[in-house]
Amino acid sequence: MSHFTFEYPFAFLILILFIICYRWCKQRGISIYFPNMKMLQKASKKSSFLVNALKFLIVILLVTALSSPVKEDELVVKNDKGYEISLILDASGSMSEYNKFGIVKEIVDKFIDEREHDKIALSIFADFAYVAVPLTYDKKSIKRLLSRIDVGIAGRQRTALYEALFLSSNLFKSSKSKEKIAILLTDGMDNANTIPLDVALKRAKKYGIKVYTIGIGREGMDFNPAVLQKIAKETGGKYFVGDSIQRIKDIYATINKLEKSEIKADKYIKKSYYFQYLLALALLFLIVYFYIKNRE
Repeated sequence: MSHFTFEYPFAFLILILFIICYRWCKQRGISIYFPNMKMLQKASKKSSFLVNALKFLIVILLVTALSSPVKEDELVVKNDKGYEISLILDASGSMSEYNKFGIVKEIVDKFIDEREHDKIALSIFADFAYVAVPLTYDKKSIKRLLSRIDVGIAGRQRTALYEALFLSSNLFKSSKSKEKIAILLTDGMDNANTIPLDVALKRAKKYGIKVYTIGIGREGMDFNPAVLQKIAKETGGKYFVGDSIQRIKDIYATINKLEKSEIKADKYIKKSYYFQYLLALALLFLIVYFYIKNRE
């Protein structure tokens, strides 16, 4: 996460002093009269405007440089003791009905924002399963990719649910985290027959992954509740039914509370300074200012 700020914002008070002084601290000059005074005033008016504009610009640049503008980037070093979460989403053809996939994406997007200090991965499945994003602290990349994923990206006809669980479990192969979680969401039953359920479960349990399962739609008709219950029970997770938009929101909120990480990630702030560019510009305009003044 990055943002611009000023290290010494009080330096901008100098601008107020400059404006006050410019208005009321004027130098008195000697009066000299010329026969063509009107022509002289007209010629000097344009020159005076340019000189004053340069003067103000130079002061603004110098004061802004004095305030020390910086861009701060918050970088995460590591968090081996934090949570690692794999989001597994069904993107088969049935998820296009009633815009189910679009609704789920919005809810998952907000869930990602809530997991500020955790590693997150994203897997998609339909005719086949694939890892869209491996475990990472880079939430922006996950959110950006999630926004571009749609139904049909992995096929539309089948539901490779067990393959998705198996593939997602492999993400934790070298994990050192004590808290490994997978959230598996589907509105269908496995009909890809690529990986047996027992094999997928064995892999999840091998790496100590707690699986929360979410069935979207009607129990027994859209998805098999017995299978999702089995996955959740054997891995120490919980089984949920999301039969409405509000219910799906509540499920992700509940999981977020159940698995709330109290451990902060190790971070440091990288600062990029920009005052030197402002000083260079001020110097350039100062040269122009003296050139115009000397020409006069």
